[in-house]
Amino acid sequence: MTRRKLLTVSMAALAAATTPILFAADKPAAPAGGTASKIGIAAQPNQVRGDEITPQCQQAIEKGLKWLANHQAKNGSWSEGSSGAGITGLAGLALMSGGNLPGRGQYGDNVQRAVEYVLSASQESGLIAADNSHGPMYGHGFATLFLGEVYGMTGDDDVKDKLQKAVRLIQRTQNREGGWRYQAVPFDADISVTITEIMALRAARDAGIKVEKEVVDKAIGYVRKCQCGDGGFSYVAGQGSGSGFARSAAGVASLYYGGVFEGDDLKRGLNYLIQFVPNRGMADAEGHYFYGHYYACQAMFLAGGDYWAKWYPAIRDQLIARQNRSEGNWSGDVTDDYATALALIVLQMPHRYLPVFHGKGPGA
Repeated sequence: MTRRKLLTVSMAALAAATTPILFAADKPAAPAGGTASKIGIAAQPNQVRGDEITPQCQQAIEKGLKWLANHQAKNGSWSEGSSGAGITGLAGLALMSGGNLPGRGQYGDNVQRAVEYVLSASQESGLIAADNSHGPMYGHGFATLFLGEVYGMTGDDDVKDKLQKAVRLIQRTQNREGGWRYQAVPFDADISVTITEIMALRAARDAGIKVEKEVVDKAIGYVRKCQCGDGGFSYVAGQGSGSGFARSAAGVASLYYGGVFEGDDLKRGLNYLIQFVPNRGMADAEGHYFYGHYYACQAMFLAGGDYWAKWYPAIRDQLIARQNRSEGNWSGDVTDDYATALALIVLQMPHRYLPVFHGKGPGA
């Protein structure tokens, strides 16, 4: 398919996505006082109700996007020097979640500059890192995810070349257990870095980049080894760190992006997560608020049904309440750029603009 045709198809899909996709049946009501075991996974993932983004939510999104665009550096980055390539990738995804593509849309120029910055941070090895910060594989995963989404919607050959190199680096730095950790070496692993690489591989594969099945299978094997008896996930496989909200959100999202759309592991993970539904204060107390909700909302979105109906309105209202209303940003984790980007991705998830959120359901 030519680049011109890819652009035409992607823009047509983007336009179609502005029409909310409803359930074929009546909209599911959020469970009222029921137990988690009574909440069901939808027959089809990633279906939205059509009423998620309220006028107040849209106002918060618009202010947040404006703040984010205004805080982009001249070189196209956000938070340079603090995992800048990765946070730039997340900021670019937040803008794309609002319907912007490189050179197209209200913030199209910002997305284009973000793409150029991330490409400039691509090293000969394939590692995407513009600085020497601790744990470059976090940023590499986020930056690779961004390039995967950009390439899938534009067909840009320059992006393809750097994306392929980034994917090859992920594949060769997978450790023997099947996971990844901070450094670009196949040494040890934890679930928080592993999810970033799994999601990056999913985005690349969906965009037509070759990803080895064995790598994905091993990664899912590692994630399953992290699952605890209560359905949650530990930070490192085989070590007694116990379950926690943020790492369990990453674990469930890992299963989905690895192609697991049904089964006991998934249900137990979702039922563990649902106890952290926003406004109960449990996730707030644990820390890693934006990181945790970034993955938890994706997990609930892909689960659909009552999980999504219960989760999204709660996190939407909580994020609106936490926004700096005079400026438009969010604060609390890493940098304001990072927190704002993740909050905007969560709030705009019902748009379904990012291909990686499309999930293909059982058998994918």
